[in-house]
Amino acid sequence: MIVSDLAISRSTTILVLLLIIFISGTYSYMTLPRESEPEVVIPFVNVTTTYEGVSPEDMETLVTLELERKLTGIKGVKEITSRSVEGASSITIEFEADFDVDDSLQKVRDKVNEAKSELPNEADDPVIAEINAAEIPIVYLALQGEVGLAALTTLAEDIEDDVESIAGVLDVAVVGGVEREIRVEVDPVRVVQYGVSLTDLVNVTRQENVNTPSGAMEMGEAKYLMRVPGEFRTPDELTSLVVKTGSTGIVYLRDIAEVTDGYKELQTKSRVNGDPAVTLTVSKRAGENVIQIAEAVHAKVAEWQRRLPPNVSLGVTLDESVFVRDMVNELESGILSGLILVLIVIFMFLGFRNAIFVALAIPISMLITFVVLDLTDITLSMVVLFALILALGMLVDNGIVVIENIYRHMQSGMSRVEAARVGAAEVAWPIIASTFTTIGAFFPLIFWPGMIGKFMGFLPKTVIVALLASLFVGLVVNPALASRYMRAKREESLSDAGAPTGVVFNTYRRFLESMLRYRALVTIAAVMTLVVIVRVYFAGATIEFTPSVEPFQAHIDIDAPQGTNLDTSDAHVRRIEELVAPVEDDVDYVISNIGSRGTNARSTEFAADATNQSRVTLDFPELLDAKVLPSKIIEDLRGKFKNSAGVEIRIEPMEMGPPVGPPVNVEISGDNYETLVHLAEEFRHIIAKVPGVVDVRDDIDANKPEMKVNVDRQQAWLLDLSTQFIGETVKGAVSGQVAGKYREGEDEYDVVVRFPEWFREDPRNLENMALISQKGTPI
Repeated sequence: MIVSDLAISRSTTILVLLLIIFISGTYSYMTLPRESEPEVVIPFVNVTTTYEGVSPEDMETLVTLELERKLTGIKGVKEITSRSVEGASSITIEFEADFDVDDSLQKVRDKVNEAKSELPNEADDPVIAEINAAEIPIVYLALQGEVGLAALTTLAEDIEDDVESIAGVLDVAVVGGVEREIRVEVDPVRVVQYGVSLTDLVNVTRQENVNTPSGAMEMGEAKYLMRVPGEFRTPDELTSLVVKTGSTGIVYLRDIAEVTDGYKELQTKSRVNGDPAVTLTVSKRAGENVIQIAEAVHAKVAEWQRRLPPNVSLGVTLDESVFVRDMVNELESGILSGLILVLIVIFMFLGFRNAIFVALAIPISMLITFVVLDLTDITLSMVVLFALILALGMLVDNGIVVIENIYRHMQSGMSRVEAARVGAAEVAWPIIASTFTTIGAFFPLIFWPGMIGKFMGFLPKTVIVALLASLFVGLVVNPALASRYMRAKREESLSDAGAPTGVVFNTYRRFLESMLRYRALVTIAAVMTLVVIVRVYFAGATIEFTPSVEPFQAHIDIDAPQGTNLDTSDAHVRRIEELVAPVEDDVDYVISNIGSRGTNARSTEFAADATNQSRVTLDFPELLDAKVLPSKIIEDLRGKFKNSAGVEIRIEPMEMGPPVGPPVNVEISGDNYETLVHLAEEFRHIIAKVPGVVDVRDDIDANKPEMKVNVDRQQAWLLDLSTQFIGETVKGAVSGQVAGKYREGEDEYDVVVRFPEWFREDPRNLENMALISQKGTPI
């Protein structure tokens, strides 16, 4: 074999090459980014539009359909799905797996820009974003204590700034805190007395809170920039705004409203183990090492724990690096175990020195694989690590064949160099054929289509690289080393044909001769055995896309009827927490998000925060420390939730692997929404009766309870009022109207004009909105 002969004649060069492989491979292994999942660019683009206070039906008509008409004609689109809920529209565009994401984003932006003119002016601009699995949160922190939510939020923002300074951290988000706002609370009685409309207050506030650039002026030899600074420097400045003038005097904002520096009304709540908390989610940049970042975050947490007040605590509720670290440790343990076992087995037959030659195939092949992974920008993820462990047992096959054949020739009396040349040449083509036969089994998986193919494609690529590396070791490294260092004593127990003799070999020879004598019978027996094994296996086999493993998290989703307020949802969640209480000793954390689903990093499904939707997350301990298996806890809780009346409860383990959606998805389409709702309910009851089916759900959002303000158009016309003007006034009175921004340093807060809570709680007060909306009433 030319390659082996060249390696034997240049054995010193091979030793230098091994040193280079050791250094570069070790460096690549130390610097390769560790991640829980491969970096796969998911071909999904999401377009989200918010329009506060608008019903789902109007959102669909005014926003969703207008955008869909423009987006439908984009090239490369596989499917477009949309969902319209109260105040929000979400359109998800799925592109073909091989489509360029950057090009897709640009095409979506162009089409959305074309559709903007068709959208309502009051709607917020659509937000376009790609779904990037590489930027999902990897560490969750919980800040809790008896200092109030506002103080916790302030501390969380300081921690956020500190953690964001860690190299590799992309973003830190604060969830569950309070948000500051400057509130202009209008007295409804006084605005009627002074004849000031809510729209007037909003316009005056907006017009006064501006900085206006005014060009440049030349004076002498200098040129000065001109500007008119008008932004509020303190909230108290708003009280001096003139909102109306007349022959009898001036109306200031302080005469009809009270300006307070406060916080927005809570739309969500968060608790950890029953105590109020603020959550921080840490996301890493693509291609960064999740283990190193997590260790740096833990160091920051330890530092902050020393600085926080005694009644405030900061803890890590989820750390995905634990899973990655376990996989890396298993790989290292597998390599070490493989080396030891190979040494033991080969030592029994070839001696210790020759066993070393074979065992070297494992680390050398792995180091070569690490170099290739580093050069091709493939990270050490769950799939890659699994592929390396899978290939581990195949790496020594070529080395065993080559070393054993060289050793046999040396036992026959050949020199080391001659035995290496002859021995390697005799088995070169068989081991090449054997290696490529195995590669042929994995090679078609590279062309696995779709998003799943992109996710799982790292497995065959890694295995093929490892097998080619082992072939290189078998044809190049092993012959070169054997030609320099192999030793063998001449074996006396050899037959004239050069074959070994002895009890074991003689017994095997007789058995083989008898099998060859009855070849037809042996072939039939082998085929029948194969058929029986296949039938027995598939008769009781469970077929699933990914194997079921013990999860390290479980989500309990609670859906109350549409229109349920935050306090009622909170009461439902507390009942769930009571049901979970008996297993609290078997979980590390019970995290409750009321009015929110929290962060669902592994799903492309749109989940707008709503006061009727909540989630309780169970964070399980590491499997070795678990007293009860997570799957057993989930099954027991699922039985407890079956009798929950008034709310829909689902418990699901945290998904691993690519986002593939539910195992079975039934879609019903048509023109009549009411008919679709009725059919979906019937299908749901039918499917729920199928054995083995759990957590049947649909994506139907029942209509939220609503009140209508019917305008007397004739009376409104007599009062010089339009339906739009009255509608905007009602909206401002109920929800408040943002009247600009208040800036304080680098922070920015909304200035909101609204009526007091007591006025908004009684719908009968809306009957007087026409009076509040009057324009032009003199002072």
